[in-house]
Amino acid sequence: MFRKTGIVRDDRYLRHGAGFFHPESPQRLEALHAMLDLPDMAEKFTMIPPRYATHEEIALVHSPSYIDWIAQTEGQPCCTLDPDTQTTADSYDTAKLAVGGVLNAVDAIMDGRVDNAFALIRPPGHHADADHAAGFCIFNNVAIAARYALGRHQLSRILIADWDLHHGDGTQTIFYGDPKVLYFSAHQYPAYPGTGSILDLGHGDGLRYTINVPLKAGSDNAMYVKAFRSILLPVARQFQPELILLSAGFDIHHQDPLGDMKVTPSGFAALTRILLDIADACCQGRCLAVLEGGYHIAGLTESVKAVLLEMRDETHFAEDTLDRLEYEAEQSKDQTIRWVQEKIAPAWNVF
Repeated sequence: MFRKTGIVRDDRYLRHGAGFFHPESPQRLEALHAMLDLPDMAEKFTMIPPRYATHEEIALVHSPSYIDWIAQTEGQPCCTLDPDTQTTADSYDTAKLAVGGVLNAVDAIMDGRVDNAFALIRPPGHHADADHAAGFCIFNNVAIAARYALGRHQLSRILIADWDLHHGDGTQTIFYGDPKVLYFSAHQYPAYPGTGSILDLGHGDGLRYTINVPLKAGSDNAMYVKAFRSILLPVARQFQPELILLSAGFDIHHQDPLGDMKVTPSGFAALTRILLDIADACCQGRCLAVLEGGYHIAGLTESVKAVLLEMRDETHFAEDTLDRLEYEAEQSKDQTIRWVQEKIAPAWNVF
């Protein structure tokens, strides 16, 4: 029996950055839409129509002055928000639609209309902080979704997992002192934005609810599987999230021009299976993936397809293969995972 997997898809997401040379281009979604329309993928997924998020919803995370600043870019051919992040005439409109699409996906999952979902939206979000844009990101889609789910659906524990190549510094900062949101990021280190060290653990009530796994360039399927299975899996079982949100960046793909990691589409399916297993054990399978980075278009397309088929349970990554990958990583002399376990152990009695 296949799972009912929702998709947030809309051609209006192509308008941001149209005609403007940038790695985070509309062509990324055009390729994903074409993949979804192929005979072997068409009509397998439940469409979740997006809507425009309100100012009040965006203000769950972002300051009113920042929202107003982004609103002022509407209709302007190009505005520079930071050295890596520009808007075009429709970017503000598209960014509101991105947030609203993710919130509609949260509602669809929490209301039981779908089992899980993937929001194929842009612009991405995990670098955006409360009052500034960064790293191609305007509004922090995943962070707003977490705050929305905590309020609208009265949840008390949310897991945000982030496998994007680049550390989600915006998401980390937003929830750095909040024990209701467990933030886990495995990322290339050092790399942009330079944050996400083992010592970034949160503060106050949120101490050790931020977990960073700074991986070396060249990390492959095995190393990522080990990070997710030996750190995230036991912690999540103790935390018992009521919803899992995934910042799904595909720039750890082995061909990505902005990264140096070695993950293949099969590796993305493996990581998806680990998250789905956590979701099944803790929160009735409720898992929402939100598109972040990924700039090799063919690699992005093949990898998103692998994730979607795993979410639908049309494929099911084998447990013995996960065991083998974890064993392979254990033969490495890299001590990063052990060091992370030692740093977070005082809060999580699972190591």
